[in-house]
Amino acid sequence: MSAFWVWWQQLPAKINPVVFEISGFRVQYYGLMYIVAFAVTYALVRHRLKRENIQFAISVNHVNNLMTFMIIGVIVGGRLGYVLFYNLSYYIHHPFEIFLPFEFSNGITFTGLSGMSFHGGLLGVILSAWLYTKKNGLSFWDMADLFAPAIPLGYTFGRIGNFINGELYGRVTSSPIGMYFPLAPGPNPRHPSQLYEAFFEGIFLFAVLWPMRKIPFPKGTILAFYLIGYGVVRFFIEYFRQPDAHLGFVWISFSLGQILSGSMILGGVFLSVYIHRRKN
Repeated sequence: MSAFWVWWQQLPAKINPVVFEISGFRVQYYGLMYIVAFAVTYALVRHRLKRENIQFAISVNHVNNLMTFMIIGVIVGGRLGYVLFYNLSYYIHHPFEIFLPFEFSNGITFTGLSGMSFHGGLLGVILSAWLYTKKNGLSFWDMADLFAPAIPLGYTFGRIGNFINGELYGRVTSSPIGMYFPLAPGPNPRHPSQLYEAFFEGIFLFAVLWPMRKIPFPKGTILAFYLIGYGVVRFFIEYFRQPDAHLGFVWISFSLGQILSGSMILGGVFLSVYIHRRKN
């Protein structure tokens, strides 16, 4: 094996996920990646408002407020989604840990908000955007198509944060692309599924959706494409990703991530049908 592949396979063990720590309080790259993700998404939306001929009126103030609502939605939704979808039995007995960055099961330990669900975050974003647009007399579909093409590139940094944390690693592989993750059980290399997701669910999906923003589709179409596109890509990448140890395969040989992604695909298809019927 070449020196590059040796370096590659050992890379996760050489990455320190902590930026700095003061008296037990840790700032981790994972949290910083969330900030970068929000900043990139916001910058792309502002770029669209400034450089493109948007076919509806919206003030910068509304964009700023809506972005704030969506950030709250993704954090609250992502956290509640993880609790409900992935670890409800634990949090029923430890409810204070849902939104407090501490673990109380063995004393008081600062952990940060450990555990977020993309699908829960997506629901939180959609709900928060719908509430804001309804309250302020804006079109939800206009806002969805404004933000949707920008989201995948921001999402990329979230998955990079997962990689730096050494979490959400893939299944065991004999391929030289496999990496040794310190948090993974056993001595075998695993697929760097976080990087697969960063590329295909992030960069690739952005490359597909970003040019589509200039095509005069009916309102809501870009959101439907995003739901279908992300759902399809995530469904197949789940075959390389290690299912959560306490869940395993939840139905036949499908992981929970595949079940939720399949629901996204169906949601996108139903939305496309609704848009088509509404247009006609």
